[in-house]
Amino acid sequence: MKKANKFSPEVRERAVRMVQEHRGAYPSLWAAIESIAPKIGCVPQTLHEWVRKHEVDTGQRDRVTSDERERVKALEREVKELRRANEILKLASAFFAQAELDRRLKS
Repeated sequence: MKKANKFSPEVRERAVRMVQEHRGAYPSLWAAIESIAPKIGCVPQTLHEWVRKHEVDTGQRDRVTSDERERVKALEREVKELRRANEILKLASAFFAQAELDRRLKS
């Protein structure tokens, strides 16, 4: 179960933008994140996750984007549903084939 997000998408975007804009004023990305996170009201690890996710989604970092991840999840759900339907059809086919054999034997 997913927990409710405490921060709105607008706050997340603003926080990431602040990190990107002030990145040069700090010796490292982490230093910038540690400085900005308390101003937003989150822990540095959370802000770091937002920054990484933004970098992936904008192509600055090589990983699977959020859109691709959602598409894969949807396709996996569809495959699972189709496999379930296929199994039901196989069982129904076997049932009706057996019923036809039984009917022929009785005649």
